[in-house]
Amino acid sequence: MLSKWDQLPARMRTEAVRPYYEVLEGKRTQLMMKRVFDVAASFFGLAVASPLLLVLSVWVLLDSEGGVFFRQERVTAEGRVFRIHKFRSMTAGTAKAENGFYMSRANSLRVTRAGRFMRRYHLDELPQLIDILLGDMTFVGTRPEVPEYVGAYTPEMYATLLLPAGLTSDASIQFQDEETMAGQAEDANAFYVQVILPKKMAVNLRQLKEFSLWKDFACLCNTFRNIGKA
Repeated sequence: MLSKWDQLPARMRTEAVRPYYEVLEGKRTQLMMKRVFDVAASFFGLAVASPLLLVLSVWVLLDSEGGVFFRQERVTAEGRVFRIHKFRSMTAGTAKAENGFYMSRANSLRVTRAGRFMRRYHLDELPQLIDILLGDMTFVGTRPEVPEYVGAYTPEMYATLLLPAGLTSDASIQFQDEETMAGQAEDANAFYVQVILPKKMAVNLRQLKEFSLWKDFACLCNTFRNIGKA
């Protein structure tokens, strides 16, 4: 029988990834508890937030033409592609890359009124509780990138795919204004890949190597403290 290491995609079975894999292998009990927490908390969150989810769904539908959800391919554990759940915050038919840039600029005309409000308080991310419940995501972990940006990863960056993509992380808190930063550059894609992504991934890799349930909890608390500050 193949070991878990041997079952990883070839691009992840490298010496750059192995140290992170070995750290996580020594924390299997905590990782199981992390998943139990994800299931319980996401189920509870969906139940408690259901009235708010309903109100936001109606607002999205009334504010502009199109569906309630924005579904986009993102990459999660072991390089698996899934379609993320987010409230649609842009006008219908404009969800593709804007001038080749896969993150929508904060001041983009395609962002709806409901979208601007939801983005300020990260309410558009609430449907990702569904992705956490399904196991495609976790509460704390590296934010899921589109396949095009994952293709720009260095060998070490692939270590972040050892765990499911996260709803929040230390890096996502530190780089809340990344859309504005990249959107001001002449070549937004190049700026994101060459400047922002390496800095974010350095934080993500450090958080991965230092993983503990206590630090996950601290990150969640820090996330709530920073909502609306960007």
